[in-house]
Amino acid sequence: MSMEPLFSAAGRQRLAEIARDRLLCAFDFDGTLAPIMQRPEQVRLPAPVRERLLRLSALAPVAIITGRALDDIHGLLDFTPAFVVGNHGMEGVPGWEARAARHERDCGAWKTQLARCLASAPHAEGISIEDKRYSLSVHYRAAPDQERAAAFVDEMCAGLEPRPRLVAGKCIVSLVGEDAWHKGNALEALMEMTGATSAIYAGDDVTDEDVFRIKRADLLSVRVERSVASAADFFVPQAQDMERLLDDLIAHLDAGGSRNWLLAEASLQH
Repeated sequence: MSMEPLFSAAGRQRLAEIARDRLLCAFDFDGTLAPIMQRPEQVRLPAPVRERLLRLSALAPVAIITGRALDDIHGLLDFTPAFVVGNHGMEGVPGWEARAARHERDCGAWKTQLARCLASAPHAEGISIEDKRYSLSVHYRAAPDQERAAAFVDEMCAGLEPRPRLVAGKCIVSLVGEDAWHKGNALEALMEMTGATSAIYAGDDVTDEDVFRIKRADLLSVRVERSVASAADFFVPQAQDMERLLDDLIAHLDAGGSRNWLLAEASLQH
């Protein structure tokens, strides 16, 4: 079944159904809330998006589920979400620390092996390793020949020990442990932990498909940019349309008299 536009009649109806009390609003970061840049450190959260997220946070809990490490993403948000989950789901969900040491050891071994390959390769220009402590990302957006760089990165990663799970993205390959949590695991864990009765998730890349493949009546998934291969329920044509999506969520929740139920429950407990 192919994706439909979110701003179609069917999409608007589904958004209205999901935007109810005890809604959890979850988003990817790069390519969804913030535009993709040549280098990851150049990315900034646009002011109009930040303003809308602040308004949305007063109406419902917001979660950021990103491939970035927690130490990295916290400095880029400029607001305080209810949850920040990093490393594609490995960091930030309660209990993640129990698996962290093993993932860190594996990443150290991969980084050493990759650095050795890059140092001796004549065509490694524009390829860089991003160390996220519990996962690695190999970037090649800056390579003069991206197709050749992608093939070389695949070749390097195929020989790594211990064997990682590879997640290809937009000019990037992420390396994670074979049993590492992904974004879908993280979202469902947050829903169960909080008692959310519905959720919306928006993302733009291959790693977000782990959420898109979850088919639940209480979950609405939205992909940025249409893709015939995606399992998302609906799509918006481009990242700039996220402002419109946030506006619609705010309007629905505000009209229903919603307030951030998670904050309200926390205040009662104290």
